[in-house]
Amino acid sequence: MSLSGVTFISKFESYCPQWLAEPGDPVGLHIGTLNKELNKVMVTLDVRPEVVAEAIEKKVDLIIAKHPPIFRPVKRLDTDSFQNKMYADLLKHDIAVFAAHTNMDIVENGLNDWFCELLEIQNTNYLTKTHSIPYKKLAVYVPLENAASMREALGEVGAGTQGDYKNTSYTLVGTGRFTPMEGANPTIGGIDREESVQEAKIEVIFPETIQKTVIKAMLQAHPYEEPAYDIFTIENLVKDYGLGRVGQLNEAIELEEFVKKIKQVFQLDGLRVVANDLSQKVQTIAICGGSGEKFYPDALANQADVYITGDVYYHTGHDMLTEGLAVIDPGHYIEELCKPKLVELFNQWKKDYNWDITFIESEVNTNPFQFK
Repeated sequence: MSLSGVTFISKFESYCPQWLAEPGDPVGLHIGTLNKELNKVMVTLDVRPEVVAEAIEKKVDLIIAKHPPIFRPVKRLDTDSFQNKMYADLLKHDIAVFAAHTNMDIVENGLNDWFCELLEIQNTNYLTKTHSIPYKKLAVYVPLENAASMREALGEVGAGTQGDYKNTSYTLVGTGRFTPMEGANPTIGGIDREESVQEAKIEVIFPETIQKTVIKAMLQAHPYEEPAYDIFTIENLVKDYGLGRVGQLNEAIELEEFVKKIKQVFQLDGLRVVANDLSQKVQTIAICGGSGEKFYPDALANQADVYITGDVYYHTGHDMLTEGLAVIDPGHYIEELCKPKLVELFNQWKKDYNWDITFIESEVNTNPFQFK
């Protein structure tokens, strides 16, 4: 089955929605259009001229990038600027660019969770809370023979997802009564004739953020001209999201050994360590990919033994030492882990939905730093 850009991004956003991004983070579509058929999608950490040249050579239709290519407004469109020329090349070759930045850091089964998986950090929670989303409940009444298809339609858009379970619902069978009036086009019965129908009342819960999608799916799946349904706010259920993760190693190990493990796992030639004692034992680990030094007080508040993050500033390093927090700075580029993990996820969707499309990782190393 061929795949449109709109359909693919709709699926991607059901997994990693833009509303999860930090305020001011320019996520979403940056260049081009999604109103086209996709044959090849490439995943990259950065959108650089070398990456664009690779995309042109490989006839890519869409780039999914972790780092947004346009952080600040473009004031001029002169293509003597390498940045503007890169944008022009993308437009010329009809290559769209879509960015998922801090929302990929925050989302469950996102970048920070993949880091924890590689480092065998377990029992994780977020490091810094960013969002609290209330839950809603939909109660909809359908003819009994349509109950299964309605539950399926609601489950496909995410309604009924609770913790590690999906498609949860409650069904109660009863009798629905109605009398169609002049002008109605009833699915069941006739004008001015009272009808009694065995109906199922289906209840599902969902986060407030997908309410419009859930109602749309319900209306499309409902056989009635004017469906009866209710929406309730659930006062005792809120879903929290946050940046970074805090968790536990199976057993405490020396900081120096943990540093070696990080170098091995991320295939690093070198990294930076802020610590008073490399022989200290560490077990509670905090991690935030990218430039997360400003969240180190949250690592302290969570009683982390060590904090892993990139781009630590010199003077902040002094403060971390004074606070007694060990910090490992493996650099920003470890976020390239998004490339294989997203391609793996996309290929699973390809299998699930029978998409006719190719997903590839960018082969360009965009790390500006070398260790000598």
